[in-house]
Amino acid sequence: MTHVEHELNSQPECWIRAAEQAKAHDGALPEVGERVAIVGCGTSFFMAQAAAALREGSGQGETDAFAASEFPESRSYDRVVALTRSGTTTEVLELLGRLRGRTRTTAITADPATPVMERADDLVVLDFADERSVVQTRFATTALTLFRAHLGLHTDDIVADARTALATPLPEGLVDCAQFTFLGRGWTVGLANEAGLKMREASLAWTEAYPAMEYRHGPISVTTAGTATWMLGEAPEGLAEQVRATGGRWVAGELDPLAELVRAQRLAVAVAAARGLDPDRPRHLTRSVVLAPSAR
Repeated sequence: MTHVEHELNSQPECWIRAAEQAKAHDGALPEVGERVAIVGCGTSFFMAQAAAALREGSGQGETDAFAASEFPESRSYDRVVALTRSGTTTEVLELLGRLRGRTRTTAITADPATPVMERADDLVVLDFADERSVVQTRFATTALTLFRAHLGLHTDDIVADARTALATPLPEGLVDCAQFTFLGRGWTVGLANEAGLKMREASLAWTEAYPAMEYRHGPISVTTAGTATWMLGEAPEGLAEQVRATGGRWVAGELDPLAELVRAQRLAVAVAAARGLDPDRPRHLTRSVVLAPSAR
């Protein structure tokens, strides 16, 4: 079993622990009414997108998400939350350094022995969700579960769905598809983006991701026999029929969207195996992007 397989299989237990710890971290997480930005890089940016949409959608305050390198420093926020598994990502550390003393910051990380511990005002350490694989699975979903529990949006049914996602075989023939598209709506757009990234990282697959309603504005033109379109969450009316009419394969999201992401993670590993790739060693990637001074 690869590291990434072990880590993605451990997600239900990690989610339970994160939900249990959410109240203990209330002071470090955004308070109701605060104007908040959530930042990250790569997978963490996509989790930031999902968390921001969930928080604002639940009426707890205006919330934006940015790649750490694209944070608009002309804007004013009550708090900036940084997601960083490694605690060493250059763009995150530099942003936290620039915000020190003028904006309250929180870092959510997996490693307590990294520079981010000295850069943020408040800290949440999810060390039980740290990973050996370069490809993120459980840290990302555990951090999002922490947010969902903090917002009052986590239930035991979500964990049950994750167990189902791990125990149920993937649809027959899905691994053989030549192209994959993931779709989301609202907070699940971030999950769709992350599912696409997992496929590209682990299996080098041709994969795209879009808001579900935007998919019909051009991207559906690449859908045909041998492609798959996977919906994370509830699909817009009529979209499944439109995809099937192209000859493409429609995969409905029947579980909680975060559990559907677990299924997509499994697909990425399965496609990698079918192509003779090692998902623990994705091409050109490392666990953390640390830029040399001359590259900044």
